[in-house]
Amino acid sequence: METISKKQLVDQIAAKTDATKTDINTILDAYIDVVKSNVAEGNKVQLVGFGAFELRHRAARKGRNPQTGKEIKIAASNVPAFKPGKSFKDEVNK
Repeated sequence: METISKKQLVDQIAAKTDATKTDINTILDAYIDVVKSNVAEGNKVQLVGFGAFELRHRAARKGRNPQTGKEIKIAASNVPAFKPGKSFKDEVNK
């Protein structure tokens, strides 16, 4: 298993389309910006068959420092999440 870089992703998309690598890179950057800004605003971005990007809230909680065992407070936070769609899960589990 290997990690695919953005450049490799652009190259693979270019091989499947008639678009230039420059155009694909611009579109990919725009896509990432739109998804990030919508999720940051609390919107869910859903691509049917692929999955959904959403914002999840983590409540404040108590934890422990693993070195000292001392109890610490962990602040509430918002985290981005991705939930894969059925066809994506089916493709991965072939």
